[in-house]
Amino acid sequence: MSVHLVADLEANKQRFIDRVRCTRQVWGLRSACGWANCQSNHGGAVVLLFWSDEAYARRHAVAEWVGYVAAPIELGVFVDSWLKGMQEDGLLVGVNFNSDLAGLELEPVELANALVDLH
Repeated sequence: MSVHLVADLEANKQRFIDRVRCTRQVWGLRSACGWANCQSNHGGAVVLLFWSDEAYARRHAVAEWVGYVAAPIELGVFVDSWLKGMQEDGLLVGVNFNSDLAGLELEPVELANALVDLH
C-alpha cells in the first residue's frame, strides 16, 4: 500500500472521529439481510462498515449493497452497544471506507477510545 494511500485512509479515519464527535451520529448501510460488511484484508475477520455522514453511506449503496439504505446510529448506542458487542464477537470496524472499499480496519475498542477521548 502506498504511503499516499495510507495517509488518505488515516485522514478518512480522523474525519470520521471528528465528524461523529460533532454530530453524535454514525451512519451504516442496512437491509433486511443485515448491515453492510466485508471480509478483512488481514485474515478472516468480518468488518462492519460505518460512515460519518449519510451521503458517504448512501454512496456505497451500490453493487452488492444496492438494496441497502443509510441508517443512523446514535453515538452513545454505537459506543456502548455496537462497539462493545463487536469487540466481544471478534469483529472489526471500518470507518469512512472510500469508493474502492479501502479503509482502515480497527479493533472496536480502539475506535471507542478515540470517540470518547475528548483531549
